[in-house]
Amino acid sequence: AGVVLADILVPQGMAYAELAGLPPVTGLYTSLACLVGYALMGPSRVLVLGSLPGRVSLRERQYYAQPRNDFWKIMGALAGASPDLAYADRLEALKAQRIALWDVCASARRPGSLDSSISHASVVTNDFAAFLSSHGQIRLICFNGRKAAELYRRLVLPGLPGLMQAIRCETLPSTSPAHAAMRFEEKLARWSIVRGDCIR
Repeated sequence: AGVVLADILVPQGMAYAELAGLPPVTGLYTSLACLVGYALMGPSRVLVLGSLPGRVSLRERQYYAQPRNDFWKIMGALAGASPDLAYADRLEALKAQRIALWDVCASARRPGSLDSSISHASVVTNDFAAFLSSHGQIRLICFNGRKAAELYRRLVLPGLPGLMQAIRCETLPSTSPAHAAMRFEEKLARWSIVRGDCIR
């Protein structure tokens, strides 16, 4: 599946990097890093979707690389993917729990890293029909925040075949530091559905 998706993701990743004001090669590295993740997470049952990679994530070529983002802290508690581990080891921990990561947007214009700054008119979504066809074991899609859910339901869901539209979806509290009003313990409790819904 990773090889098939290369044709889709590499050009999009490079285009997004240019839009973000970064060298196009950054998008290439980011796309290839994602493909490694897909290769590792082929039998995943849970797909966690963000909206769009932030500048720090693009620069570091890692999902949720912003240090103040709670994502890896939550995954550490739920899946053993602690932020203290090397990035590759965190991906392996998610693989063991059958959790995959991706984003709704392949590219979009957004000054900075806030979801509220995404220009809807500029959004190009990832190819979920191809992804879900190659990952038929996905049983739960979890959105990391309301913006990811909104973009998916508005721009992706209507174009999917019926069976893919029927996949269970849950909107979870954003792990972004911009959404720090909710206590970490409450976020952790809401995110526990990711672990609880994994089918081993």
